[in-house]
Amino acid sequence: MTDHPDFSDHGYQVEQELGCNRAGGRVTYLAKDCHSQAKVVIKQFQFAKTQSAWSDYETYQREIEVLRSLSHVGIPRYLDDFQADSGFCMVQEYKQALSLTANRSFSPAEVQKIALAVLDILVYLQSRLPPIIHRDIKPDNILVDEQLNVYLVDFGFARIGDGEVGVSSVVKGTLGFMPPEQLFNRTLTEASDLYGLGMTLVCLLTNTKPDDIGNLVDISYRVKFKHLIPKINPHWTTWLERMVEPRLKERYPDAVAALQAVPACPIYSPKVRLSETKIQLTASGTAQVLTHTLEVHNPIPDTTLEGQWTIIPHPHDPAQLDQHPWISIYPAAFCGNATRCQITVDVRRLMSDRLYERTLRLTTNALPKSYSLELQVKTTPVIGLQKQAYWQSLSLLFLFSLFLYRGLYWFVLNNVALKGDLALATFGTAAGTAAGLEIAGWTLAATGSAISANAGVLAGGLVGVITFVSAWFMAGEIGGSLSEILLGCGAGLVSGWISGLALGLAVEALVQRQFKDGFAVRVAILTTLLGCGISLGLTVGMLQPGVLAIVALVGLALAAHLVQAPLRRARVLANQQRSQQHLIRP
Repeated sequence: MTDHPDFSDHGYQVEQELGCNRAGGRVTYLAKDCHSQAKVVIKQFQFAKTQSAWSDYETYQREIEVLRSLSHVGIPRYLDDFQADSGFCMVQEYKQALSLTANRSFSPAEVQKIALAVLDILVYLQSRLPPIIHRDIKPDNILVDEQLNVYLVDFGFARIGDGEVGVSSVVKGTLGFMPPEQLFNRTLTEASDLYGLGMTLVCLLTNTKPDDIGNLVDISYRVKFKHLIPKINPHWTTWLERMVEPRLKERYPDAVAALQAVPACPIYSPKVRLSETKIQLTASGTAQVLTHTLEVHNPIPDTTLEGQWTIIPHPHDPAQLDQHPWISIYPAAFCGNATRCQITVDVRRLMSDRLYERTLRLTTNALPKSYSLELQVKTTPVIGLQKQAYWQSLSLLFLFSLFLYRGLYWFVLNNVALKGDLALATFGTAAGTAAGLEIAGWTLAATGSAISANAGVLAGGLVGVITFVSAWFMAGEIGGSLSEILLGCGAGLVSGWISGLALGLAVEALVQRQFKDGFAVRVAILTTLLGCGISLGLTVGMLQPGVLAIVALVGLALAAHLVQAPLRRARVLANQQRSQQHLIRP
């Protein structure tokens, strides 16, 4: 046996109690229609068992009067009413849905759908003749099922037209959800129900319990909620603020106006996070297509980022209908929260050795709507790095050779050569220097530097020959001992090996700067020989015929090589200027 009332005489079987207000004498039951087996809701008013006033009974009569005239999918239909021994009963269509006060949460998109559904119901009610004002819009009276279908219930406080069924001086409604004009028992309009809906939406968005909603209302009856939902779209903030505006004239006049003003954007705005805000690309060739990947991310949950890329027009870029002449972005339009965009730059239509700056614009459904991204493209010089190619490396090699051999010749003259034995000492030094260069070439070959090794071997032979010839021209009488030859040879060997290593490093530096192998070897050897010849002249005198011959020949040969690069560059630049007249300017 159960404590549920027996309504079988009226064709209904109670299954369970759904809710009750004992103080008000109202109990709601879930029952079954004995004839159709359909589930129904029975609201019983036990006015005979409570201290409720007769005006409370009129609430049910008013609700019946209202429901009988309504037909909307969002309002459970009135089915029947009867008088039972335990009280007056009204029967309504049953909806398997829970009120908004149930322990569950809704996403911003779902809150938006609930708002639109309730507004649609209010539009229907306010379009009646005369219009119907619910007067008790709150989370308890809004039901939502699993499919997010929305139902408005409890029309006990509803008002029809300008009059009121069962006029009473008692304020009807729920504190916190009543607009100020209802709270002070002033004239109500279609805008009055909008306040309750606005407060209900504030509850859902801020996770505020209905009993605590009053904490958000200040002394001037303004609702302070923005600090609780900082991610909300400003358009929705403005809309909600007007929905809960305490001054009736500043609120939307009716549900139609409020529905038309609902922002088209989501309640929460997406947020744009770019993996970088400035893109810098450098071309390594004149016929190159550069690609760069940019990530666009949206960290805001329950939102979807939509965006479209455009390239800000530049006066130097030729106009094209569907695409940019040298920049493309894929995808140009996207819809997603983690998108990889590929930026492609075709430098074949760009001038060489220039810096191009363009601006990419991303237009989105986020706030702000537009984002700018700077793109810089540096094109390659026609001659690459050759315009600063050899001066640094060759200058260091020349100075190194000059001081190295200056020290070597000073040592030979002051410590090895005796009076009348200069030619013999110089011969030993020349032989040692040649051998040292050869050994340096083998050392470089062991490290895998074939070009540098060839330079060392070749230089060893040349230095040996030139030094021996110089010694022959400037020598007096030959005499001396084997020890002097060996000592000079040792000094030359060390100097030659060190010089050979420096020569190899200089050749490698020139090759890395895009010089051809043969040119790099010849220029490095001539620079070393020039340093060797001048240091010899500083030691024994520049007016010596042999020294003058060496310096003049080596200097002319080196100058002939060095002048090739500027002449070639000037010729190529001239050709470049003629060929690039049709290319796009920076």
